[in-house]
Amino acid sequence: MMRKGSCLCGAVRFEAEGSVRPVVFCHCTQCRKQSGHFYATTSVADAHLSVDGRENVTWFAASATARRGFCNRCGSALFWKGNGRDVTSILAGAFDEPAELVAACHIFTADKGGYYEIEDHLRQYPHEWDGATD
Repeated sequence: MMRKGSCLCGAVRFEAEGSVRPVVFCHCTQCRKQSGHFYATTSVADAHLSVDGRENVTWFAASATARRGFCNRCGSALFWKGNGRDVTSILAGAFDEPAELVAACHIFTADKGGYYEIEDHLRQYPHEWDGATD
């Protein structure tokens, strides 16, 4: 399956081919501060991700272990990339058809904002999740 997406202004377009990881909701402080709420991301192997308009993606090293990619024209948050990893996380809302994605869990719930509750049936992890099946 080919999934397509873009930033808000269309300067960055991407395609993810094949299977993608179920969506993980990240409530860490960095995701909250960048997005204003929490991140919802899937991921795909780098070999199955193509990006048109790479020159419009700016990468910000948010920590010593990862960086975040956003459109330098409209500011849309698009990607999260762990250093040395061969997969890229993609914000679920950036896909043209995000309804095809399925949710997996919530991570870094210990850092979530106090102004909302997590009230779904998904597993919650106070810190990171290694992606292993429970």
